[in-house]
Amino acid sequence: MDESPADLQLQSLSDTIDQADRRVRAGADAPERVWPTGFDVLDANLHGGFRSGDLVLLGGPQGMGKTTWALQVARNVARQGRPVVYFCYEHDQAAMLVRLVALEAGLIGGIEAPSVSQVRSIFETSDGLGLSLDERLEETTGGGEALEVVREYADRLRIHRSSGGRTTLDVIKRTVADVADQHGAAPLVVLDYLQKVPVADAPTEDERITQVVEEIKDLTLDLDLPALCVVASDKEGIGAGKRMRVGNIRGSSALAYEADTVLMLNNKFDVVARHHLVYDSGNVERFRHWAVLTVEKNRSGLTGVDMEFAKRFEQSRFETHGQLVREKLVDERVFIE
Repeated sequence: MDESPADLQLQSLSDTIDQADRRVRAGADAPERVWPTGFDVLDANLHGGFRSGDLVLLGGPQGMGKTTWALQVARNVARQGRPVVYFCYEHDQAAMLVRLVALEAGLIGGIEAPSVSQVRSIFETSDGLGLSLDERLEETTGGGEALEVVREYADRLRIHRSSGGRTTLDVIKRTVADVADQHGAAPLVVLDYLQKVPVADAPTEDERITQVVEEIKDLTLDLDLPALCVVASDKEGIGAGKRMRVGNIRGSSALAYEADTVLMLNNKFDVVARHHLVYDSGNVERFRHWAVLTVEKNRSGLTGVDMEFAKRFEQSRFETHGQLVREKLVDERVFIE
């Protein structure tokens, strides 16, 4: 007998055990449900990465590289051979392509590779010489190879130019379903960022955000996929020298409640204890180049894990090899400048 939607929603535990046993015997469950982010220390602490059915929030102060980090995770997943759909409410596809080419060039050519601004200049040039993108990028360190790498995963990474007026929850759900049908597999969903998703019948921001987060969580469960949502901070969390925590996410408390994992990016210089700056002046400049990524919530494992990754924002990326933070961190730095 064919299973109806009701059968899928209401199920005895005996049937659930049988299904789990069949998946384990076939070896089909664990690898498919784990989505490595490509950031080594984070994946180790998340037991491999994100998981299908999980809602992951990424917060941090303005300018801390949330879009850079989310796009890099999307790129890492696409390079693993899996589909990704990235809903971007703040940038168009061309701007995201520039970031990806700069990222790949940086990985290939290191500090000699072109910056985001240099790659953008190549994409926007109008000198009338008739040279192709490949020809122009070949003149840079790693640029030509970078474009080839992007082409390799380009069909798996879909960028949706989203609008705060038109890209509703229904549009998101239809788009995700279409991408899943086209690839024959559920994609990683990235929302950048969640507070911009419009809801017509919600009179207050809290009610709107509550509806968005609840429906995105349902989407992860219905289609068995992970969703990474960039979230904005409230006024208190924006201030320089403050450590953004889960309580500083702007909007309804449903955000933290519904999320399976909450990650927070902070500038290491802003959150390290004062004595690390006073007694070693060399740390002042050094810490500015590192971001602290904290697991603030994790239904499946440890919380309060502080990791650090070097920032390479001129190439729109982070170093993916990080380490646990050794220094003492604080919620508010006492300025020494």
